[in-house]
Amino acid sequence: MSSPTPNTDPIWSYVEAKREPFQGLSDRVWATPEIAYTEHKSTAEHLAMLKAEGFRITENVAGIPTAIMGEAGDEGPVIAILGEYDALPGLSQVGGLAEPKPLENGGHGHGCGHNMLGSAALLAATAVKDLLAEHGLKGRVRYYGCPAEEGGAAKGFMVRAGAFDDVDVAISWHPAAFNRVDDALSLANMRIDFTFHGRASHASASPHLGRSALDAVELMSVGVQYLREHIPQDSRIHHAILDTGGVAPNVVQARAKVRYAIRARDLVALNALVPRVKAVAEGAAMMTETKVEMQVVSAVSNLLYNTPLSNAMQRVFDRVGGPGFDKADHEFAAKIQATLGPEDIASAYRKVGIEPRPEPLCDYVLPIDQRGEPMIGSTDVGDVSWKVPTVQARIATHAIGTPGHSWQITSQGIVPAAHKGMVHAAKVMAGTAMEALRSPDLIAAAKADHKKRTGGRPYQCPIPDDVSPPITQPPKG
Repeated sequence: MSSPTPNTDPIWSYVEAKREPFQGLSDRVWATPEIAYTEHKSTAEHLAMLKAEGFRITENVAGIPTAIMGEAGDEGPVIAILGEYDALPGLSQVGGLAEPKPLENGGHGHGCGHNMLGSAALLAATAVKDLLAEHGLKGRVRYYGCPAEEGGAAKGFMVRAGAFDDVDVAISWHPAAFNRVDDALSLANMRIDFTFHGRASHASASPHLGRSALDAVELMSVGVQYLREHIPQDSRIHHAILDTGGVAPNVVQARAKVRYAIRARDLVALNALVPRVKAVAEGAAMMTETKVEMQVVSAVSNLLYNTPLSNAMQRVFDRVGGPGFDKADHEFAAKIQATLGPEDIASAYRKVGIEPRPEPLCDYVLPIDQRGEPMIGSTDVGDVSWKVPTVQARIATHAIGTPGHSWQITSQGIVPAAHKGMVHAAKVMAGTAMEALRSPDLIAAAKADHKKRTGGRPYQCPIPDDVSPPITQPPKG
């Protein structure tokens, strides 16, 4: 495992030169958490920074008001650095506090660290821009401000619209507990809304005249529960009831709506599983004499690994080492760990395949072949990875064992350790970008690896052509 090394790579000095403004950007986005496709304030903050840094700007990428792109440089390869800034519902939390205390009851919060994700990506792109300009080097760097990663699949819509058609390499990162090259394990995912339509009636005086849409939702849940026994072990099916049909129990619910997230190891497996879930919905409608309407909301592809780019990022990791946390960082992380259970911490270590240690923060780099038990989610970065060679970093920004999508993540999103991890992520991404820009052979090898993994087949967006992103307009005033 690597330890910190002297900060000697020229690109890192460009990152350090602007760390404070971008730490401020991260904190401002943290303070205005916005969920999928409503990130108007967060987008404005990133747009203002792009303008201040002199990027050539494209707004409304793929027709999405909260998707932006900034480009710098001339000729040469195009390196995309991907940023995100969407928050999660229900995770409002006072920052820097080791106990649950929402800033706003029921409010949103950055429980996945995307305030850092976008800020570090833009800092990395800025550092590359500055180095290219100062040294007169050829090459283009682009910052992609991507909304709605949390279930909105914005990158899929952006790829489908051609926003990545001329990109040579894509680079991203995600806040994490350990420092490592991402192993590119994710599940393909489709979200479908099932709306059941029945017939209202007096639940006591004339129940025989009613046809309950809520019964259909509940029967679908039972059917899917039995289905889970007969699907591949790496598949997942979750649901959330969006509309129960009302609050009056003496009225037979005429309409009810449930959203299902269906995950599988790849698009082939996903396309085999989705019809089975739809069949359960049809069966529930048949049993309740209701009708069901099915509407795909979003879908994402599984991630594709890229060996040459991953090896290049590991070389950067080995040079830069860990983020350099201090005693105060470790002390606060220990307080966060005290809010967790032993299984939370043990599970984090199992995921990366190392024995638990008496350390609240990770300040070293894991070897590229270090693997543990996969605990797999989904991301729309997968769709970018099917279009162009893509690599991601995982950078320590929070206490080991902290569960994702939690108040603890929100709380840690603006503390000094988060700032250190965010800047460190920018160094890793900027360093990887420069590896690619300096080496046509690396880009060629990455493209050859990508072609082999895709079989040379063109990218096929898993989102149906008739599905558009749920665009929201900025609030007035």
